Amino acid sequence: MADKDTRARSGQAAIEFVGIYGLIMLPLIFGTVFTAEMYWTWHSMAEFTREGARYAATHCWQGDANNVVNYMQTHVPPVVDREQFLLGGSAQINVQYLQRDPDSGQLVTFSCAVAGDCSTDCVPDAVNVSVTNYEFRRFVTYVHVPPVVLPSFLTSMPITSNGCDPEQNVCNP
Repeated sequence: MADKDTRARSGQAAIEFVGIYGLIMLPLIFGTVFTAEMYWTWHSMAEFTREGARYAATHCWQGDANNVVNYMQTHVPPVVDREQFLLGGSAQINVQYLQRDPDSGQLVTFSCAVAGDCSTDCVPDAVNVSVTNYEFRRFVTYVHVPPVVLPSFLTSMPITSNGCDPEQNVCNP
């Protein structure tokens, strides 16, 4: 009779373990992993915009900013949904060059009518680089939840050299 009672308790413990593990522990573990990956992606996107702004501040101005966008698209960090930056994905890279208005002292959109792209005559004062519309999609497709749209990441930086050497009249593209 003691053997039967011991087996019944052992079965009850197994069922309690499965219930607690399946209903409490697994969702907690998956939630922790999901949150950690989202913070990692958040940090990667913030650093990605900083790297793009550093590149824009040290390379020559181009009216369409293709040099900066191309650089950033080829240097996307190894985040979960990096394909959003490639092949016309939903994430967008925005580059805006700025100049200081001599009258008001405010930063306004840069324009250069004197010379074309990549010239020592066209050097802006600052640059804004932002990443918008990036969606964190990890695990959410499995549980039929909409993706988490991360906020826009913006980095502003003064132009340091713009990749130009005025003495030799050349610029880095």
